[in-house]
Amino acid sequence: MVFARGTGEAPGVGYFGDAFVDSLRAKIGPKSMGVYGVNYPATADFPTALAGIEDAATHIEHTASTCPNTKMVLGGFSQGAAVMGFVTAAAIPEGAPADTPQPMPPDVANHVAAVVLFGKPSNQFMNQFGQPTIVIGPLYVPKTTELCAAGDPVCSDGGDFGAHNTYVDNGMVDQAAAFAASHV
Repeated sequence: MVFARGTGEAPGVGYFGDAFVDSLRAKIGPKSMGVYGVNYPATADFPTALAGIEDAATHIEHTASTCPNTKMVLGGFSQGAAVMGFVTAAAIPEGAPADTPQPMPPDVANHVAAVVLFGKPSNQFMNQFGQPTIVIGPLYVPKTTELCAAGDPVCSDGGDFGAHNTYVDNGMVDQAAAFAASHV
């Protein structure tokens, strides 16, 4: 499991990542699972998310090459969902900074079983902050689920900021864990 936490969450995988890890562990039975929290600032200074894209991609590529039989689950919440969305992109998005990390080699997708994105920032949200839109690469689309709580203004045109923090309580974390477990 490689998980990128949301803005302002403590280092590691964050509250939503912890809940997702616990739920997934319960659903995969005797299979072992290691957990890696993407190392990046996760602050409101959104361009610093480039560090998360680079850290996640480096970890994923290293795992794919050194542990070729390992199936990875990628996940993220909010800004972390944006990080993972960009990590799976097939091309650097238009409008991205010049120092944006290159996309991962296509064969890495063979080592990723599932991608789970909670509250992935919408195009409208990204445009508000002058950031490029997130496009999941075609090799990852069939194994990706995007969960957006009703009214969540980060991933939809809703206006309920409280909805952005409901993914554990509304059952979407368990829904995502079931999706990921069915792919590993």
